[in-house]
Order: sequence, then C-alpha cells, then structure tokens
Amino acid sequence: MNILDISLAGVVGTALMTAFMYAMTFLTERVLKVVKILGTMLTFQTSPDGKLSDRPRAISVGIIAHYFIGILFALCYGLLWSWGIGSPDLQSGIWLGIGSGLVAIAFWYGFFAIHPNPPAIPLKHYLVTLFLGHIVFAFGVIIAYNYLK
Repeated sequence: MNILDISLAGVVGTALMTAFMYAMTFLTERVLKVVKILGTMLTFQTSPDGKLSDRPRAISVGIIAHYFIGILFALCYGLLWSWGIGSPDLQSGIWLGIGSGLVAIAFWYGFFAIHPNPPAIPLKHYLVTLFLGHIVFAFGVIIAYNYLK
C-alpha cells in the first residue's frame, strides 16, 4: 500500500462526499453542510438560537477535521486491503461505504448527545444523508486510488 496514494485518494473521497452533502443541502433545503456542522461543534460556536457558525475559525476547523478524518478512513481501507480483506473495487466500495456510514452515524449521534450546545438541525435527516455520503466517499476513494496506482 502506498500511503501517499491512499491519502490523496482520501482527499478526493472527502471532496466528493462534501460536494454530495452540499448538493443535498441545496436540493432538500435542509442543513446538511458537514464542514459547517463539524466546525461549529468543534469550536463550540453554535449561536444561541441553534444556528451554525459562519466564522472563519469554525469553517477552517471543520475543513481540516473533515479532511483529516477522510484520510484516516482511507488509510483504514488501505490497511484492510493489505490484509487481504476486500480490494479497491466497486463491490468492496459498497461494503466499505456502508461500514463507514455506520461508524459515522454512531460518532455523530454520540457527538450530538454529549455536546453541550449542538446546532438545532434535523438529526435524522442529517444522519441518513451522511450515511449515503459515506458510500459516495468510499467510491471516490476507490476510483482515485485505482487511478493513482
């Protein structure tokens, strides 16, 4: 496994997932902007009325954290492949996307539960869209990884 290739593939997958989440925000008119939600929560900048922060610090922290997590997920994929568990193909992409989506749902559900002032967003819709976003992420990682190697 080439760590640089899998890391770059993680960046591509994260970018595609982020674009998917923003497109779903536009199409559904729901608050699904993962970078803003993550940044707002990590910097504790939820407004008193539950809105997301537009401050540069919240946005930059959200971007950095989201891409870091995406690279970690991609490295986990590469580790699994190096152990002979799955391979960078479309069939594995489905399973990796489902697995990643379930991990993300558990993380976000817990994060909202323990956060002292989470944003007032429709959590159910966010988690379902996030699950689908992780399938987009997994396919993006696999396509980019196969292109790079």
